[in-house]
Amino acid sequence: MGSLPMRMGRAAGSEAERNRARDAAQPWRAWYKTRRWQTLRQDILKRDGFRCQATGVMLIGTYPAANSPVIDHKTPHRGDLALFWDPENLQAVSKAYHDGEKQRLERSGRV
Repeated sequence: MGSLPMRMGRAAGSEAERNRARDAAQPWRAWYKTRRWQTLRQDILKRDGFRCQATGVMLIGTYPAANSPVIDHKTPHRGDLALFWDPENLQAVSKAYHDGEKQRLERSGRV
């Protein structure tokens, strides 16, 4: 029995190279590396009690664990400075929720 053909090809280059290309195409990604974001991220985690606001799971994992915390923009900011920094637009969610259901919702245009 032969192997099945790949449906999608692998992205070229290393993960670091792909991240550099994404950073160049989306300059707002640098905002996530600021002290201001790290402080806001901790404030949101504390406000939300280190609990996923979508599923209720405790956010006690370490990246890349499914229960590691992700700060999610309820309304995608797409580079909008006001939406990016608005605490009311932010929620703590699990990596599993963010990388699964939330991404499906965004791709479908329902968010």
